Amino acid sequence: MRLYFSPGACSLSPHIALREAGLEFHLERVHLGTKKTRSGADFTRINPKGYVPALELEDGQVLTEGPAIVQYIADLRPGSGLAPPAGSLDRYRLQEWLSFIGTELHKQFSPLFTPRAPDEQKTAARAYLGRRFAFAAQRLDGAPYLMGDRFTVADGYLFTVLTWTRFARIDLGAFPALVAYAERVGARPAVQAAMKAEREER
Repeated sequence: MRLYFSPGACSLSPHIALREAGLEFHLERVHLGTKKTRSGADFTRINPKGYVPALELEDGQVLTEGPAIVQYIADLRPGSGLAPPAGSLDRYRLQEWLSFIGTELHKQFSPLFTPRAPDEQKTAARAYLGRRFAFAAQRLDGAPYLMGDRFTVADGYLFTVLTWTRFARIDLGAFPALVAYAERVGARPAVQAAMKAEREER
């Protein structure tokens, strides 16, 4: 498989999942400004949406959208515990978290990464994110991971989003449970390896 990624982007989430699952894969960096891959390919021919992540499967098909990709990865290694069994209520709980992270956290960062966005819009985005971070922090107060004692692909996604807070000037000091969680997830060997690999590709 081949993961198309951009350092620091949401593609870090499936990158973490691939390493947690112990799967073999290749990395190919995408320059999001030019839409060119490191090998010189036109990324829009690989993913017409023009953004990462995209996972090229062994048969040549391409899967896009982070929440779909990470569940696919987890199902390739069901023994990893990265996702509960398909059809179980816990699987739907996992999808609940992936949806929350995707819509209520991930997408709310958009104005903070848009230089031309008005200051009022950025202030409103930070306030909104603060309320949503408070919800996640409440869940993690007393639980090591979103689904309880076991790390899942939802944790890789939330961790990825939390790494953006320093660039977006969001202080997580009011949420000690989130700060401890980010440190806990960030210390995992697979997470360390993914972040190191992406730094080396910059």
